[in-house]
Amino acid sequence: MARALAGKVAWVAGATRGAGRGIAVQLGAAGATVYVTGRTTRSMRSEMNRPETIEETAALVDEEGGRGIAVRVDHLMPDEVRALVSRIREEQGKLHVLVNDIWGATKMEWNKSVWESDLDYGLRTLRLAVDTHAITSHFALPLLIQNKGGLVVEVTDGTDEYNAKNYRVSFFYDLA
Repeated sequence: MARALAGKVAWVAGATRGAGRGIAVQLGAAGATVYVTGRTTRSMRSEMNRPETIEETAALVDEEGGRGIAVRVDHLMPDEVRALVSRIREEQGKLHVLVNDIWGATKMEWNKSVWESDLDYGLRTLRLAVDTHAITSHFALPLLIQNKGGLVVEVTDGTDEYNAKNYRVSFFYDLA
């Protein structure tokens, strides 16, 4: 079977679990080399303290016929993101697909008004949901646009139809 993404390089930011993991695996099934990033590794868990790791995701990419490369990156740290872009440039010379699926919130405060919510945690939620995407795109896009036909996918929650009509009763979550 021909692999539509053979020879292509992808980066799934936030590939430890969930949608990011699923997207990385499917990119691998299509033949891509996939850099999978997140904060949870076999030797270091993120504050979420979940068991899934980026190494497991990379192995799943390999099993599907792609090449998975696990790299621990905290996407709130510009130097770590910049270093990975440099590594991709050195190892591959190109980037074709960037998937921003970064989140990592450890708790949600539902049914609280903004003044009842934990401000510090709410601001951290916004940084995890918004700043990480901006930082990653800032450094990755110059490499991605060097070749025609690059793709950036921004993953968020809900559909436009749902989000236009519903408030989730969490100021920070809904804002993100």
